[in-house]
Amino acid sequence: MLGSIADGTTTIKNILHSDDTETTIAAFRALGIDIKEELENIVITGKGLSGLSAPASELFMRNSGTSMRILMGILAGQPFKTTLTADEGLSKRPMGRVTEPLSLMGAKIEGQDNANFAPITIQGGQLKAIDYVSKIASAQVKSAILLAGLYADGTTSVTEPSKSRDHTERMLQAFGAKVTVSGLKVSIEGGARLNPQEITIPGDISSAAFFMVGASIVKGSKITLKSVGLNPTRSGVIDILKRMGAKITIENRKEVAFEPVGDINVESSQLRGITITGELVPRSIDELPVVMIAAAYAEGVTIIKGAKELRVKETDRIKSMMTNLNEMGGKIGVKGDDIIIEGMGPLKGIAIQSFGDHRTAMSMLIAGLAAHGETSLEDTNCINKSYPHFIADLESLLK
Repeated sequence: MLGSIADGTTTIKNILHSDDTETTIAAFRALGIDIKEELENIVITGKGLSGLSAPASELFMRNSGTSMRILMGILAGQPFKTTLTADEGLSKRPMGRVTEPLSLMGAKIEGQDNANFAPITIQGGQLKAIDYVSKIASAQVKSAILLAGLYADGTTSVTEPSKSRDHTERMLQAFGAKVTVSGLKVSIEGGARLNPQEITIPGDISSAAFFMVGASIVKGSKITLKSVGLNPTRSGVIDILKRMGAKITIENRKEVAFEPVGDINVESSQLRGITITGELVPRSIDELPVVMIAAAYAEGVTIIKGAKELRVKETDRIKSMMTNLNEMGGKIGVKGDDIIIEGMGPLKGIAIQSFGDHRTAMSMLIAGLAAHGETSLEDTNCINKSYPHFIADLESLLK
C-alpha cells in the first residue's frame, strides 16, 4: 500500500504469497499501479499520493479484513468513488470502527447498517485532520486513520485505550512520513511525500507461534525459527509462553526495515496455567487461539481476560476453539469475555472443524500433534488466507 502511493519504485523482499496479500495486490493493480511479482520479491512502481485512478469495477476484498479496513484510509483521500465488496465471511465483520472516523474526516461513505458492513462505497476527497480517541485497540483502525491523515490538512492523531501493533507507524517513518508517538497517541502530518524503499519482511510471529506451541507441548521437540519479527507490540505470545514455563531463548537480534528481528529457539517443556490480562491481550490477539492449545496441555488453570475481540474475527474464535477443544476432551468455558481453560493433559484425536477460520484450523492441527489417536481436519483451504505452506512446513518437522 505505501509503495503504491510513494513516488518511485519500491521493492519488497521475502513477501508472503497468501490470499490476503494477493487481494491487496489485485486491488492496487485495479487502482492503476504497476506491480510485478519476481520470485519472492514484489516490485511496485508508485505514483505518489495523488497517482491512483478510479477502478473500472468494484474491488473484491475476498476475506481480508486487513486489506479492506486499511485500504479505506487511502481511498478516503482519493477524488473518486470506489465500492468495496467482500465474501460472505468478511461481509459479516464490523466496518463502522473505520468508516466512522473516516466520515469525521470528510469522506462520504455508504453501506449497510450505517456503513458498518460490506459492500461499502467511499467517495473520497480533501480531508480534514482530526484528533480521534478510539474505543478499541486496533491496528487496522489506527492504520486507516493514519493513512487518511496523509491526505488531510494539518495533523491527524489517534489515541487508543492500549497500544496496538505499530507496524504502520514504523513503516510510515521508513517511507519518510512525519509521524510522532507519545504514549498511546500517534500523530501524522498531512501532505508528506513518501519515498520509495527496499524492504525485507521479517518472518511473521503469528505464523511462528504455531510452531512455538507445538514444540512446547510435543515431548522431545527442539526447533529454531529464523529471522522472526520481534516487534514488542506483537511479541506477547513469547511473554505468555515464557510465563507458562516454556523454554524459549532468542539469538541473533538485529533490526530489519525498522523492525526488531531474531532467531527463536524452543524446546519441549511442562507448561503451567497462568492468567493473561491487560496489555498482553492486544499484544497477542491473533495468537490467542494457539495459546489456548498450550493452556489445554498445561498444568492448572489458564484464564484469558477481556478477549471479546476474538468474537469478530473470521469466525467467533472463542466459540470455534471452545467447541473443538471440548470435543477433544478438554475443559474450556467462557464467562462473559473471559476464557477459562483447565489443563487436562493429552487430548484425544477426533475429526475437528476449521469453521472456515485459518487460525482456528492451524491451532487445532497443533493440538492434534500431542493428542492420543488420529486428528483429522476438513476444510483446510482457509489456511491459504495467511499461511499457504503451513501443512507442508509442519510435515517437514515431523519427518
